[in-house]
Amino acid sequence: MPYSLFPISNKLMIRKKIPTFQRHPNSKLQLPWNAAQLGTLIFPLLPALGAVCIGFALLVTWGSEYRIIINRPRNWGFGLFSLLLLITTALAHDKIAALEGLINFLPYILLFCASDALIQTPAQLRHLARILVITSIPVVIIGLGQMFLGWTTPKIWQNIFGWAIAPGGNPIGRMASSFMYANTLAGYLIITFILASGLWLEEFRKRGKNKLSITQPLVLLSLAVILNFVGLILTNSRNAWAIAIFVAIVYAVYQGWRILIAIVASIATTVLLAAFAPTPIAQIFRKVVPAFFWARLNDQKFPDRPVALMRKTQWDFAWNMAQQRPLTGWGLRNFTPLYQEKMHIWLGHPHNFFLMLSAETGIPATILFISLITWILIAGLQLLQRSQSLETQDKLIFFSYLLVIVAWILFNTADVSLFDLRLNALSWLLLGAVSGIISRCDTIFDGRQGHRLQKFTEPTSKKHSN
Repeated sequence: MPYSLFPISNKLMIRKKIPTFQRHPNSKLQLPWNAAQLGTLIFPLLPALGAVCIGFALLVTWGSEYRIIINRPRNWGFGLFSLLLLITTALAHDKIAALEGLINFLPYILLFCASDALIQTPAQLRHLARILVITSIPVVIIGLGQMFLGWTTPKIWQNIFGWAIAPGGNPIGRMASSFMYANTLAGYLIITFILASGLWLEEFRKRGKNKLSITQPLVLLSLAVILNFVGLILTNSRNAWAIAIFVAIVYAVYQGWRILIAIVASIATTVLLAAFAPTPIAQIFRKVVPAFFWARLNDQKFPDRPVALMRKTQWDFAWNMAQQRPLTGWGLRNFTPLYQEKMHIWLGHPHNFFLMLSAETGIPATILFISLITWILIAGLQLLQRSQSLETQDKLIFFSYLLVIVAWILFNTADVSLFDLRLNALSWLLLGAVSGIISRCDTIFDGRQGHRLQKFTEPTSKKHSN
């Protein structure tokens, strides 16, 4: 964060370490952008206050940019999706549960639309990423204290902060930190790990010919990458492990680091062979691969789980629900009571967002949602390939955000990130940010016939620089 100089007297100037908000290219949106920055900064540790700040940013942006928001085609698509959700709610098996389920979608779609208008430049993407990465450091430190120092919180803590620490993790042996469950923390750390890695690569590139130079931002980002990676390991989430390896390979390919690709691929192959190869072969690799990894991957670490808790059982049930009501589904939040009635066990979701959406809202609504996400991804990739649209130094941060979207898709094929306020809000905020860059870039690209966007560079004013 930047520092500012403030006069104490006519003769003395003292350097004050006071962080300043980043300047918005549109002065009318400075207030909501300030609120969004503050909200994002405190969200993981103060979710209620963070939600208020982000909600304020949403409302002010809608009030200021209403005409722009309602005229963007992607927002029309999410408007149609919202209408389909209302129809499925009216036809739901349990209408009360479906009404409650709307809360997990409609406010966040409004957040997406507001983010699409509020976030307009790669400089904002970079600043938002820095905020998220900085906040992830105390989150992981809290998790390490939870796992190794037995940290816990008093009963009143949850009433004040909205979260509590369970000593030893939740479930036991799996880091959850300030989140309600280990898988939820894993979803959060996937986002921050990707953004930290992207920012680290940007800083690494800045060294130029002086390869031995080590800057303070590079040290801080190195710490953030390491802590986020350690946190991902300790969540014991197989889903997150696979995505982290995928992210490392993608960044290595993007950078052209063939040696790193070979190293990551070799490590991944070794772990997979230790977990799934025939026993004589697996035993060889298990001499070098800790049981912490291979026993978790092949489920030998938790061998006595009920069939009803197996993902395949949940997925089959959700798909059967979708087949029985393919057009309208059974209604949001209806999977849980129907599954409990059949399997005699409570389960919050089927560990696959897209199957859950098909079962609860119908196949047409699910196809529309997938199409909208795909539209954003394809438009983003086209923007990267169009050299006239983005400055070279901005392509890596934009690529990192696209990678966050891909990681979100992968994560939600084996889990559901919808039911945590922070994770759901951040997902829609970052998706809207990518859409906003695409919309802004396309508008100026068309208007200037391919001239590069001068407004997409970092602010140069000392007062507002980040």
